[in-house]
Amino acid sequence: MNIGEAARQSGISAKMIRYYEEIGLIPPADRRASGYRDYSEADVHELRFICRARDLGFMVAEISELLGLWRDRGRRSGEVKALACEHITRLRRKIDDLQAMVDTLETLADRCAGDDRPDCPIIERLGAPTCFPPTAQ
Repeated sequence: MNIGEAARQSGISAKMIRYYEEIGLIPPADRRASGYRDYSEADVHELRFICRARDLGFMVAEISELLGLWRDRGRRSGEVKALACEHITRLRRKIDDLQAMVDTLETLADRCAGDDRPDCPIIERLGAPTCFPPTAQ
């Protein structure tokens, strides 16, 4: 099938498929005599794997590692679980960071009268000489 059909069936845009080939995440597709890329069902299955991993927030390097494990039938599930657990830890950290942003904005919004006057704690805080405290990494 052509790249457009592979994109439609996998949920990954043709542009991203070409990018994944370019960076080596997936091998280059076979080429027809016309020079157009030709994808198999197995290629689309791999692209769907990438799509699902991306939907879960894995970075390209992690997806590459997961693909390697997926292709390796002799893999140890412990390796896969370790990757997933590391990702869970990063996601929880992001959740904490996002919650801190929400808390800060809620506090500032609560302090803002939201009326016709120009003074506003939200604008004042955004214009402060220092940034918000960095979140825990």
